[in-house]
Amino acid sequence: MSVKIRLGIMMFLQYAIWGSWAPVLAAYLQNELGFNGVQVGVIYSLLPLATIISPFIGGQIADRYFSSEKVIAALQLVGGVFLLFISQVTDYSTMMWLMVLYCLLYAPTLALTNSIAFINLKDSEKDFGIIRVWGTIGWIAAGWALTGWRVLLVPEGTKGFGGDLLFLAGLFSILMGVMSFTLPHTPPKREGASPWAFVEAFKMMKNKNFLVFIIISFVVATELMFYYQLTSPFLESDKIGLSPQSVPAVMTIAQIAEIFVMALLLPVFIKKYGLRNVLVIGVLAWPVRYIIFAIGEPSWLVIASLALHGFCFVFFFTAAFIYVDTIAPPDIRHSAQGLITFATYGIGNYVGAFFAGWVQDYFTVNGAVNWTGVFIVPCVLTILCALAFLLFFKEEKSVAKA
Repeated sequence: MSVKIRLGIMMFLQYAIWGSWAPVLAAYLQNELGFNGVQVGVIYSLLPLATIISPFIGGQIADRYFSSEKVIAALQLVGGVFLLFISQVTDYSTMMWLMVLYCLLYAPTLALTNSIAFINLKDSEKDFGIIRVWGTIGWIAAGWALTGWRVLLVPEGTKGFGGDLLFLAGLFSILMGVMSFTLPHTPPKREGASPWAFVEAFKMMKNKNFLVFIIISFVVATELMFYYQLTSPFLESDKIGLSPQSVPAVMTIAQIAEIFVMALLLPVFIKKYGLRNVLVIGVLAWPVRYIIFAIGEPSWLVIASLALHGFCFVFFFTAAFIYVDTIAPPDIRHSAQGLITFATYGIGNYVGAFFAGWVQDYFTVNGAVNWTGVFIVPCVLTILCALAFLLFFKEEKSVAKA
């Protein structure tokens, strides 16, 4: 089996694990286990927190002591067992602490799988995108597998589905662990980079334009959690009325759109309109989606608006990483990528998970959620982000002399 095929399978399974539980976990926790918004927010905050800590765990171990493929195998095998066990847990405190441990196992594999791909591809600039897209396909496949699981294997009339989403993620994780032993041998470098290397990029923030970019990126990342955390319970609510069986598959509309926008539209838009305008379009797509969510009807429009995730995510986050790569001085380019990752997927998502949970609880009265009020909040904040981009952000070629 060729290296590219093995790396593609790796990415498929890596994101099938995440895609099995992340899109629909909130609905399970709220509708079946009775957790409140803040409790759900805490659980969703654990992976971003683990992402912040992960450079000190898997990254340093793989850099100095063990080959990357063996580290991934061990983390995924143990993580899979954790997920199988967590799928049977219904107590909040127990689940929270087990999820802490699981996320600390899973988070390092996100960077390690990228690292293995870059190291073992002959032309990473040309081939990495093709390999990485299999991760998005894996996320989509997990959603459809969970829907198929619920339709075909769960007896009709059954109340709830238990922790099936976590059980499925556990199976994917164990499969990933076994498969990882077949990955290309990637030995430790012995002199790995410091986990605090991204701190070097803080000097770029002396440039006011880059500082504005980082602040807006952080705020937008907090609003991303309103989508990841609240969409599944919103779709299952009386407001929209989708069945728990169909929600996992319906939510993959977002990832299907993501592939389309990334492959066909992003390169064209960047070339024609420039990165700044692409970023602005990306930010503007967020309030459009949240306005539709806030109105909540007709249902077909709400479902169709999931496709806006392609623009929300790709035109902002993917374009943001490209922007950083183009303006960072060559000697701190990797550190700059670490900084934007820390600000968005780390601290931004961590704060956003708590904020989204608190907002949901604030707009919940006697067990009924005012979804209009909930989604007006991210709508307003992302409109302000778009205005800030238009007023204060100017595209530039380099901040090397900042």
